[in-house]
Amino acid sequence: MARRRPWSWCMGPVYLALVALLLRADVLARPANMSALKEKSPSAKDENEILPPDHLNGVKMEMDGHLNKDFHQEVFLGKEMEEFEEDSEPRRNRRKLVDIFSKVDFNRDGSVSAKEMQRWIMEKTEEHFQEAVKENKLSFHAVDPDGDGHVTWDEYRVKFLASKGFNEKEVAEKIKKNEELKVDEETQEVLESLKDRWFQADNPPADQLLNEEEFLSFLHPEHSRGMLRYMVKEIVRDLGKEALTASSITAKFMQHQDQDGDQKLTLSEFISLPMGTVENQQAQDIDDDWVRERKREFEEVIDANHDNIVTMEELEEYMDPMNEYSALNEAKQMIAVADENQNHNLELEEILKYSEYFTGSKLMDYARNVHEEF
Repeated sequence: MARRRPWSWCMGPVYLALVALLLRADVLARPANMSALKEKSPSAKDENEILPPDHLNGVKMEMDGHLNKDFHQEVFLGKEMEEFEEDSEPRRNRRKLVDIFSKVDFNRDGSVSAKEMQRWIMEKTEEHFQEAVKENKLSFHAVDPDGDGHVTWDEYRVKFLASKGFNEKEVAEKIKKNEELKVDEETQEVLESLKDRWFQADNPPADQLLNEEEFLSFLHPEHSRGMLRYMVKEIVRDLGKEALTASSITAKFMQHQDQDGDQKLTLSEFISLPMGTVENQQAQDIDDDWVRERKREFEEVIDANHDNIVTMEELEEYMDPMNEYSALNEAKQMIAVADENQNHNLELEEILKYSEYFTGSKLMDYARNVHEEF
């Protein structure tokens, strides 16, 4: 999920060192296992079936605290998002977009209001929820070898290590005999993080087993209010750590880190996680755009009371994909992007002109074809 680049012009070599340090800190990166238990590497699909994803469809922020750059397209297109490929035939995409507009325009008056867009966003978000439920069913069966409807932490741990290339039978035997598993430090850190998350998903009464619904919360915390709160806590903690790491190198850019663990975010913490190096002016422009977007999201959307501090509660409301107020706010923002005639609604011509924002696909000659298509 690559994006952005802050403060590059005055950081020089120090900035490069910081980037390298931060990129190494990705806790869910694929471990470089050196254990004798390891065998051939599995496919990415096998890994993704049982690992909690970093990217959650229809959620505004990634699990690592990055903004979801595809969010607008996900909540506008829903399951049809994959059909709008960058190299697809423009005329075909235009027709699809016209069809979507007609569905969003619930009262058929030729324009989309904020309320209509809000309704559409909630429908598309529900689609993502249902898709996650379907995928979870397959994932759960993959880690429930005896088919008893419950998964123990040890059962999951065996499947996780197998997905990372370890010999499944040998791992299962060692765990059964309570023998030490020789795994590298990075893999051990991932296991500890997953174990903490596993027990958070274990609803009362805690039995240290996850059923299918609890496993859904484990993989997709947006489906559970309690797990959503846990996810927010992890994001605040991680962003605070990254800001503190950055401040140890260049304190003048980070004046208010979350050093005391107060579970709040300042603007400097929220924009403190660089992802790359600036190699040219185009890259600098991308970085500047990222910082501006991140700053705008913090000040105008997440910080509800505009006190320059984001609390856990504010971030939780922001992260909740089924929050109707957030959906309405998002609808207004989406309309504002393309509302050229400033009537606070969207007409078909406006959506077609700004198709890249809504679909990721830029349509050519939209004005010439709009009337013949609609």
